[in-house]
Amino acid sequence: MAVRAAVLPAVGAPLEVTEIVLPAPGPGQVRVRLAAAGVCHSDLSLSDGTMRVPVPAVLGHEGAGTVVAVGEGVTAVAPGDPVVLNWAPSCGSCHACGLGEVWLCANALNGAANVHARTTDGTELHPGLNVAAFAEETVVAANCVLPLPDGVPLTDAALLGCAVLTGYGAVHHSARVRAGESVAVFGVGGVGLAALQSARIAGAGRIVAVDVSPAKEELARAAGATDYVVASENTAREIRGLTGKQGVDVAIECVGRAATIRAAWDSTRRGGRTTVVGIGGKDQQVTFNALEIFHWGRTLAGCVYGNSDPARDVPVLAGHVREGRLDLGALVTERIALDGIPAAFENMLAGKGGRALVVF
Repeated sequence: MAVRAAVLPAVGAPLEVTEIVLPAPGPGQVRVRLAAAGVCHSDLSLSDGTMRVPVPAVLGHEGAGTVVAVGEGVTAVAPGDPVVLNWAPSCGSCHACGLGEVWLCANALNGAANVHARTTDGTELHPGLNVAAFAEETVVAANCVLPLPDGVPLTDAALLGCAVLTGYGAVHHSARVRAGESVAVFGVGGVGLAALQSARIAGAGRIVAVDVSPAKEELARAAGATDYVVASENTAREIRGLTGKQGVDVAIECVGRAATIRAAWDSTRRGGRTTVVGIGGKDQQVTFNALEIFHWGRTLAGCVYGNSDPARDVPVLAGHVREGRLDLGALVTERIALDGIPAAFENMLAGKGGRALVVF
């Protein structure tokens, strides 16, 4: 069956919206009709080679939709069920899974090497991060879908698959923000906005949002920021000025650049925690001297997928949505059609993009 999809023909090449031939679901597979998919910076990292996956590929790893067919042996979901796509399914048997650290599963991305579909001329296509959500429909392994709890709009639920899990997990699982603590979030994109809301949910006191764009202040404050700092070489000094010259208890970096990682570290109080969520390239070298590591006593931690377990955390997030504590719609700055994906990517490349949601 032919469906329309956004295809990455080669690393560094523009995305092409075209028809692809999608097979019926085989044993252990599920076919999903997408309701929406998020345009995430990680897709940009795939397209420019920062993260390596086989190409040509159908990108898109953050989506939600309705099951239309299941293959042999699938019992967890059935046609008609609303689901959230899970781009990093854990295998349950590797060393990390044995430790309960499913977000570090060694086999989570094995599916990216599979043949997902074909172009109309027969060229094999891979699923960028397992789920190939930039398409009208997709076929995924059964462990790549999670039942969508009641009370969450299907379109908005797409954001649960990556941005919200990542931002929420960075606050609650990695940094473990406690009530009354001060938090700074660097980067007011989708993940940053989710982190701001999550810091508010955690009961943080002062919540400082940092971004290069003054235009994002309103979004940041609506998400829970009490203060807004336009990024500059004086960012750390400004944040210390807001916190009695101490620095924040927790800094969360959602950009993935050496300069912002360093600024987040410098903005953290002595003994505080700095969590790096952003995915940077190998050229982004961050340096520290031995004395400052000793003197400041800070903790610097990486954070993969928010250190989240989607099966555990999606129902928790759904509860926050139902109770009005988490506003998924507030994470979206632009709603576009499938044909708008290439332009959205160009905006991201030029540093102009906000948070786009593809609505099918």
